[in-house]
Amino acid sequence: MTPVIAPKIASKSASSTTAPVDPIVSIPKFQPFTNLQDPSHLANVTIIGSGAWGSALATLARQNDHQVHMWSRRNDESLEDAVSGADIIVSAVSMKGVAPTIAKLKAMGLPASTIIVTATKGLDPETTKTPSQMWQEGFPSLPVVVLSGPNLSKEIEKGLPAATVVASTHLDAAEATQVVFASEVLRVYVNPDPIGTELGGTLKNVMAIAAGVCDGLSLGTNARSALLTRALPEMIRVGTQLGAQPETFVGLAGLGDLLATCSSPLSRNYRVGFGLSQGKALEDILDELKSTAEGVNTANVLMELARREKIPMPIARQVYRLLHGKITPEEAVQALMDRELKQEFEDELLQANDEA
Repeated sequence: MTPVIAPKIASKSASSTTAPVDPIVSIPKFQPFTNLQDPSHLANVTIIGSGAWGSALATLARQNDHQVHMWSRRNDESLEDAVSGADIIVSAVSMKGVAPTIAKLKAMGLPASTIIVTATKGLDPETTKTPSQMWQEGFPSLPVVVLSGPNLSKEIEKGLPAATVVASTHLDAAEATQVVFASEVLRVYVNPDPIGTELGGTLKNVMAIAAGVCDGLSLGTNARSALLTRALPEMIRVGTQLGAQPETFVGLAGLGDLLATCSSPLSRNYRVGFGLSQGKALEDILDELKSTAEGVNTANVLMELARREKIPMPIARQVYRLLHGKITPEEAVQALMDRELKQEFEDELLQANDEA
């Protein structure tokens, strides 16, 4: 059987707000973390954020007998005490909590041997930067690792099998993180493309809202398949424009996370779309969730980024318009169906020609 090869989508030079990542270059080695790559070494892990995802990550690390300390704003303990002696600090806060957390840790300082792991999926509304970019800007001398993949936290907590990605330009730090979280129920892969890994997990949240609308309107399997297939190159266009590698998006952090989030009512973003398709107000849906649906904020930031970088994003644009009450779910679907006829990979071909 002839293997199916994903279409090569040329990447543009990075924008002024995002540094390009080249997985081909030599990856720096950080000797202080070598001992953490030994499975027999027990790490001290502090997880900031005690939501569903933070709790699931804590469970995984504890199952490997690592020392885990969880901290949230509701704790009586100070953040400084919580991170004292930590080998790895995991940020599992919501997007709006990233900047304040960085500011607090920056004020107290972190040891040179600390690994920062970001498990947040979103874009900063002020700068359009990803969480890892914000962490690296705050701590330029420390390695930052992105943890992302098709990981619905409720399934992780139940001990159901899953896989995820830890990505960093610092291979030692990524491998140390891999050892801490890998187990019989979670297979962890290392990837040298943190921006692509992070954007895959971030952008699919917007597509999950569209998938929820699709299922809520009972549009059928054909429609959902078409939606998800067209969502992937839309994600790749953004990623390559911002310096990510296109192949990352056909892996766990891209396609894998897209399939999981767009197919399950366990996904908060999917539930947002489904609720909108039933005529519910966005505010009421978010109140019912009682937790953050990052795709709502991401859609707003994404449209600003798409306009600035001139990136075609038809699906995300309709999600944005729907979230802002400019169209109904039915009108959003019709707007996508009424688009001008074109070649399947026309946008990618135009992008490649622009670079030639």
